[in-house]
Amino acid sequence: MSIERGVDIVDIDSCTYFPPPTDTSPVAAVSSNRQRNPQSHELKDWTTLGIGGRAREVVLARTEDEIVDAVRQADEEGTEVLVLGGGSNLVVSSAPFDGIVIHDTRATEKVTHDTGCGGVVVTVTGGFEWDEFVALAVQNGWMGVEALSGIPGTVGAAPVQNIGAYGHEVSSILASIRVWDRLEKRRRTLFLADLELGYRTSVLKRSRQDPSLSEGRVWGPTGRWVILEVEFQMHHASLSAPIQYAELARHLGTEVGQRLDARTVREAVLELRRSKSMVLDDSNRNTYSAGSFFTNPIITQAEAQSLPDEAPRYPVRAVTPVGSAPDPNRIEAGVVKTSAAWLINQAGFERGYRVNPGAAAALSTDHVLALTNRGGATSQDIAELARSVRDGVRDRWGIELTPEPVCVGWSL
Repeated sequence: MSIERGVDIVDIDSCTYFPPPTDTSPVAAVSSNRQRNPQSHELKDWTTLGIGGRAREVVLARTEDEIVDAVRQADEEGTEVLVLGGGSNLVVSSAPFDGIVIHDTRATEKVTHDTGCGGVVVTVTGGFEWDEFVALAVQNGWMGVEALSGIPGTVGAAPVQNIGAYGHEVSSILASIRVWDRLEKRRRTLFLADLELGYRTSVLKRSRQDPSLSEGRVWGPTGRWVILEVEFQMHHASLSAPIQYAELARHLGTEVGQRLDARTVREAVLELRRSKSMVLDDSNRNTYSAGSFFTNPIITQAEAQSLPDEAPRYPVRAVTPVGSAPDPNRIEAGVVKTSAAWLINQAGFERGYRVNPGAAAALSTDHVLALTNRGGATSQDIAELARSVRDGVRDRWGIELTPEPVCVGWSL
């Protein structure tokens, strides 16, 4: 490759050369958690919902060995384990938690590969705040994560849920994860093709309750594999990945499939999330939630035909088989995804709905998918509200809504 600079012609290996970002100004991260007092044993202080009882023990792990040792000892003693990140995808019982809570305090990243052809490979510790990583990527011109801006939580939690937003999922930039395998009692590397990623699912998430993944064992709120590090692979680019979501495209004044400046896309995503109270803000009670409480239901074509014509219908990306890389164009036959928010609205639930006028839990006043703590709510209040919405949708549409957050110490 030749680049003309004034009158000089410079020959450069195109696989080692890439231009630095034109805008090198810092990209500020938004808050990813509400952990104001890391010494607290009250789980309400560790969750974005602000609900949870007192834990018997809390370990603030500073090294990988401390995480492994704490999990291994708890498993040997038969003690329940909760590995806690940002607490943004948890609804914890208000009753005491008779187990050990392990919080990964490590927040480091290491670039292990960086070329013009291969892009950048970066390894990030599990305790790194998610939006800190997104801001770092956008600042350095690492493409593909900008649409996931503003999601609370940590890097270690991202693959479990295969987090996604505005048409993009973390699976598109994942390369591998290093884990502690609680069944085999050893450190392992799981590659992208091992994770069986799909819409808000992975083998990591399913291992919490699926005994077939662990020789008949189930693991409770933390699954078989405890994530220690995550490896990402991204391309160098000043432009974003193609816009995949119509709402985001409209907000940006462009069309689906177009690419824009990554910083511009990040700011647009944050604006949209703030408009729905999906960026943490201590002054806004709508942000005292666990995000979208119900996943968008995946239903059969026959079930979809029973819904009104105006009901949203989307293709379903197939769960990736073991040994394969995720393919966004591979669609699951015979099923469609519909909108949980639409079903809730059309079942008669409005924004701000409460089971009774004095209830401390309510649907967000910005959108019906978030169940919020209006102040002093308990897990029982959230459960009552969730059951009311779930049962109302089932009675109206015959569709069962499934909670997205992990329920610790209680079940819907």
